[in-house]
Amino acid sequence: MKGILGKKIGMTQVFDEDGIATAVTVVEAGPCVVLQQKTADQDGYEAIQLGFAEKKKQRANRPELGHAAKVEKLPCKFVREIRGMDLAAYEVGSTVSAEIFDAGEMVDVTGISRGKGFAGSIKRHNQSRGPMSHGSHYHRGPGSLGAIAANRVFKGHNLPGRMGGERKTMQNLAIMKVDKERHLLLIKGAIPGPRKGYVIIRNAVKG
Repeated sequence: MKGILGKKIGMTQVFDEDGIATAVTVVEAGPCVVLQQKTADQDGYEAIQLGFAEKKKQRANRPELGHAAKVEKLPCKFVREIRGMDLAAYEVGSTVSAEIFDAGEMVDVTGISRGKGFAGSIKRHNQSRGPMSHGSHYHRGPGSLGAIAANRVFKGHNLPGRMGGERKTMQNLAIMKVDKERHLLLIKGAIPGPRKGYVIIRNAVKG
């Protein structure tokens, strides 16, 4: 398992040898610093903690400053753990860059989806509408709320509300190109999140 943290730059297109255009997402992948190794003996599981995008000392709190000082680095804006990575291959304080990936590899990209504001049941949960004619007084409502005797709305019911802003993972996306000098990955298709949103890139689980 390989993984890295990055930032979504935007979308563009690339052309292959036959002149066919393919939409790609440009991701600034790394460089990331290895902040900590999680071991089964001490933490109960194995993982590598990575940090991406340094931030100013005055913007960090004391725990963040102390954690980064152990590896003699500045605190990071985006810190995440990736399980399944080989602990022996990543020393604490070392750097992980986009070089760990090659063109043609399949990856899973995880990010926070774009917020879309308040939305109804039809748009938010893909529900169907009621009849639009013949005296129907029910068109785009949320539908039945369940048993009347309960006198409450059950948890998890699909209702109107705030849409987006959720953790999403796009699976089996192909890496079209790796720019090692500028730490860029060109990933086929769209990935979750807005521009400048942070993402996690890992080997495809189903690839």
